[in-house]
Amino acid sequence: MSPTQPTEPTRSPGDAAGQGAVALPLRPHWQRALWLATGLLSLVTGIVGIFVPVLPTTPFVLFAAFCFSRGCLRCERRMLEHPHFGPMVRDWRANRAVPLRAKQFAVVMMALSSASAWWLLPPKVGWVPTVVCLLVGTWLLRLPTAPPRA
Repeated sequence: MSPTQPTEPTRSPGDAAGQGAVALPLRPHWQRALWLATGLLSLVTGIVGIFVPVLPTTPFVLFAAFCFSRGCLRCERRMLEHPHFGPMVRDWRANRAVPLRAKQFAVVMMALSSASAWWLLPPKVGWVPTVVCLLVGTWLLRLPTAPPRA
């Protein structure tokens, strides 16, 4: 088998989430490995973001799911079935929306993080986290709000 010959079967883009019907192209092993490594790095960064207030969790988890969908169907399926990350990814894929509670929590944490950074960092760089949080918060609040889960 040549290094560019794919070994992964084709699937629909939303198969793991129960949607879609267009077949994805087969990818060479090196591309799948790169998507997998990027997804794992993103997921680890998102998990660290749970404990570090300035680092957001949701965008990294969503990006990890995106990478896994291109590099490792098993990892994507495990993420979609995960009790904490799965609903977030499925909601995003279905509605491109964020739950109100997640928006509120993110805005409060970004405000606290910005205030802490403003207080603790030197004046020349203390404003940078505030600007980043304002941009991310504006983007987040402009997204549609997901309907409450039953």
